[in-house]
Amino acid sequence: VLQDKRFKNRELQIMRKLDHCNIVRLRYFFYSSGEKKDEVYLNLVLDYVPETVYRVARHYSRAKQTLPMIFVKLYMYQLFRSLAYIHSFGICHRDIKPQNLLLDPDTAVLKLCDFGSAKQLVRGEPNVSYICSRYYRAPELIFGATDYTSSIDVWSAGCVLAELLLGQPIFPGDSGVDQLVEIIKVLGTPSREQIREMNPNYTEFKFPQIKAHPWTKDSSGTGHFTSGVRVFRPRTPPEAIALCSRLLEYTPTARLTPLEACAHSFFDELRDPNIKLPSGREKPALFNFTTQELSSNPSLASILIPAHARNQAAVSTPTNTPAASDASAGDRVQTNNVASTSASNST
Repeated sequence: VLQDKRFKNRELQIMRKLDHCNIVRLRYFFYSSGEKKDEVYLNLVLDYVPETVYRVARHYSRAKQTLPMIFVKLYMYQLFRSLAYIHSFGICHRDIKPQNLLLDPDTAVLKLCDFGSAKQLVRGEPNVSYICSRYYRAPELIFGATDYTSSIDVWSAGCVLAELLLGQPIFPGDSGVDQLVEIIKVLGTPSREQIREMNPNYTEFKFPQIKAHPWTKDSSGTGHFTSGVRVFRPRTPPEAIALCSRLLEYTPTARLTPLEACAHSFFDELRDPNIKLPSGREKPALFNFTTQELSSNPSLASILIPAHARNQAAVSTPTNTPAASDASAGDRVQTNNVASTSASNST
């Protein structure tokens, strides 16, 4: 990463603090000189993880297939665990998208990566609103909010879940304004109160009045959507749709927290001791929660740690291992040396 004195680079500081099974591990770091005078690069050496959710999902999409539901559950659950962990420190990732979710296809372990846009959010301190990749950008960011919370990551995670269920992005906007149009097509026009919750300073209320598409079938028993348009495929599990609807809320405070999302009934299958990966391998570690992870809502532990896994749960604060001075001989590592002067490194 090019060290630019005009911008703050928080990535190293944040990555040295993190120690979690669903976050890519920083092995070590070093500085190197660039071709130009006074050009200095920070090099981050990370665990090697061969795949991404983006490439796996694209493989199924090109084959005109949907990702098996067990993998949707495994990947999303581990994403929410990683978010619960970083949010417990007040850290917001600010760029959740399938490309930043690394996967080991053999073990089904997911690791969150790319903390180049991450920031410790402090109430009352302004943040840039032009953050996060467009398809996954929370509506409050589109409305120009600068006092947003880590719930922007939850919105992005909801977009990832919807994409895995649909086989394509749910809100594929061509621009910032078009992004809002795509959201309104599904969620309907936000009310004045919802707009105030997203950004109290936003005063332009000129929107076409569009009704929301119901997430689920109507209550008449006809099996038809009231608007005549389905958001998801007919065979999509109701629990998946229910979870999606609790993540993609206009009002930031109405969205589930990552820990609440982990406890959602959509993930109950993962808590079944008899469930294995389709390959026959055991599931990755899913219940080794620490007190740090559970700190936002310790009462959820009874749901998150099933009886058969109580001995697996750490329920203690992990030791943050500082970056090693050099990589051990057996380590497979990838080096990140990317020139970046983007606004993502600004406040």
